[in-house]
Amino acid sequence: MLPDLTLIIGGAASGKSNFAEGLVNVCGKSKIYLATAQAHDSEMTAKINRHQKSRGDGWHTVEAPLDLTHALDVVSASDVVLLDCATLWLSNHLLAETDLQAAQGSLLQSLTTCKAPVVVVTNEVGAGIVPENALARKFREAQGRLNQRLASHADLAVTVIAGLPLVLKGTLPT
Repeated sequence: MLPDLTLIIGGAASGKSNFAEGLVNVCGKSKIYLATAQAHDSEMTAKINRHQKSRGDGWHTVEAPLDLTHALDVVSASDVVLLDCATLWLSNHLLAETDLQAAQGSLLQSLTTCKAPVVVVTNEVGAGIVPENALARKFREAQGRLNQRLASHADLAVTVIAGLPLVLKGTLPT
């Protein structure tokens, strides 16, 4: 059994989405994929298509680039949710110039009250150099703070590096 909230964190192309999908696939519940990506160009369209193909059948996909609260509030206890990913969700809000604190507060509240177990995928972006422009620095700071908040609420937190999971908090289900 998955705990109520699982956080999977890693760098770009680290294997975090594949690992998260594996956790969800063995749950035995109806699988809901909360997609936050938006296909603004052909490269992102191709990436989304690759992810959909690798997931395979049996997933109900909900496009939620901004409003995760509603999507999380309508799931049932017979579901399991994969939110992929919090990084793109945050980027969408940052570019839409919404109130990040309010959006994050709503997200965390919905994760806390969600009837289904939720696996959240997010990127670790703070291990690199300090970005040269203000928007990138604002994003890096906001992502780091969101990741800390998610990790503090999570029952299980796992980092994935080179496809290998390392448990930071909690215990992997067997």
